[in-house]
Order: sequence, then structure tokens, then C-alpha cells
Amino acid sequence: MTQLIIDTDSLITAFTSLIIAFMVMVILMPRFIPMLRRFKFGQEVRDDGPQAHLKKQGTPTMGGVVILIAVAAGALLRIGRPDQDTLQILFLTFAFGLTGFADDYLKIKKHNTDGLKPAQKMLFQVMAALVFTVWLYLDSDAESAGLVRIPFTETGVRLPLWAFVPFSLFVILGTDNGVNFTDGLDGLCASVTAAVAGMFVAAGLISGSTGLITAAAAVLGALLGYLLFNVYPAKVFMGDTGSLALGGFVAASAFVSGMELYIPVFGFIYLAEVVSVIIQVTYFKKTHGKRFFKMAPIHHHFELLGNSETRIVAAFTIVTMLLCMISFSGISYIG
Repeated sequence: MTQLIIDTDSLITAFTSLIIAFMVMVILMPRFIPMLRRFKFGQEVRDDGPQAHLKKQGTPTMGGVVILIAVAAGALLRIGRPDQDTLQILFLTFAFGLTGFADDYLKIKKHNTDGLKPAQKMLFQVMAALVFTVWLYLDSDAESAGLVRIPFTETGVRLPLWAFVPFSLFVILGTDNGVNFTDGLDGLCASVTAAVAGMFVAAGLISGSTGLITAAAAVLGALLGYLLFNVYPAKVFMGDTGSLALGGFVAASAFVSGMELYIPVFGFIYLAEVVSVIIQVTYFKKTHGKRFFKMAPIHHHFELLGNSETRIVAAFTIVTMLLCMISFSGISYIG
């Protein structure tokens, strides 16, 4: 069992990264939103979505660009050379963020909800995930390379590279798309992921991983600042630039911290969003047009049942916080 000791330097690192990212967001976003309006970078709303969302048409999007700037500032504006864990987490975060940026740009240029083709988006995601996975495996020592820890136990399964790669790709891509689906209500993706980032900060403090602390605190600070502009009614949306980047952060942090199999626990909301879409599409095809949910992803189902966006966001965030606490209880087994 890992001895639970938190040193002062780690706390200072977390606080510094968080504050820098938060301040960068608070300073830049009020200047970025008018710029988005000038360039007419507005949200394209689905015609088949909830009717209440039609009023969001034209709301500035691609706020994820500022999230990435704030995260980079919070994670890298520290004295000394960036930790390897920080670089690995930032790599996947920014690689997926760039994919989202290309998708957002094409949506705005075409003035519809179609950005990158699904095959193109998947190719970019697979390439980024593959580089991260191989880097992580080769960078690990002989004892931890390919080690997949069983949740809430002190045991794990060591996978060779040929098995670790497909396993990692499945987890990373599933997580990234789950986070992407969660970005559908004002403040939802940012609130849920802020709770997850807070858990990773705590995990880093307990395990002594400076790299995890730095990256997770930077993301937490950026999201707290972003929520000042994204809570209902949102003044700006993160777009795929932000949601895909955050998915990369969650997946990378889980692998770096040895918590990849905890994702279904603390990331239950992400999982529910993905599964709801799979169920809806499968059921629709099997029944020739009938729907299992009123609408998917599942947050729209609850919305069409009469719940307000703020109520759904609050409920999903509370659930995530509780599940993060459960996941955190297993950190002492990770050594």
C-alpha cells in the first residue's frame, strides 16, 4: 500500500498551475469571444435536436482554443524542465485538440454540422493514440511497461506491446468519444471533466507524480475559468477543439497514473453517453425507425423529459464527483 504523504512542493505546484491556467482563461476569453463573433465562428445547431437549442445557433464556438492555451500556460510556465508525464499528457491532449480544431473549422466553413469525415477523424485519433501508447510503453521501466492494474487490488496484468497497443487504442478512443458526446449542454462537459481533473490532481498528490499534478491542475484551472463563460446561458462553446482535447487529457492521465481500468467508474457519465448512442442507433436500425431514448446522447433524453439544462448538469456532475471519490479510494493500491 502506498504511504499517503503530501509534500508542500507538490501542493505549491498544483496551486501554481491551477492559478496560472485560470488567470490566462479569465484574461483571454473576454477578448477571444468578440473575435469569434467578428469572424462569424458560430455554433451550428442540429435541426433534429431539442427545439430549445435552436436559440444557441450562432453562439461563438471553438472556445477550446483558449482552453488549450490556458492548459499549456499552466502546465509549462514553471521553473525547470517539464516532467515526462506532463509532456505525454499534453501530447495526447493537444493532438486530439488539433483534430477537433480541424473538425470545428470545417463545420463553420461549410455552415453545417458536418466537419471532418468520420474516417478522417478516426484516422487522426488512431495515429495520435498510437504514438502516445508506444511512447508510454517504451518510456516505462521493465516492471511497469504494459502493466494494466486491476481496480481496487494490488495486482495487475502485464501485456506485451502487441497486446497493449490495441487495448490502449480501444480505451483511449472510447474515452475521447465519450467526452465528446458529453459536450451537449451548457457547462456539462466542462463541469464533469473538472471533477475528473480534480481527482487526478489528488491522485498525483498522493502518488507523488509531479507531471500528473501539473497537467491535471492546469486543466482544472482552465475549466474553472472556462465555466465562468460557459454555464447556462453559455456565452461560448468549446467545440470539438475542446471536447476532444479533454478526452485526450482524461485518457492520457488515466494511463499515466495507472488508472485506465478505473475509467468506467469515474468516467461513468462518458460511458453512459457513448452507450446511449450505440443503443439508440442499434435499436433504430433493428426496429426500422423506432427510438429507445427520446434522443441520444442520454443528456438530451433527460432534457426532453422536462429537466432543465442546469439540473442535468448538476446531477451529472454530482454523480461524477461521487464516482471520483470511489475511484480515489483505489489509488492507495497503485504503487
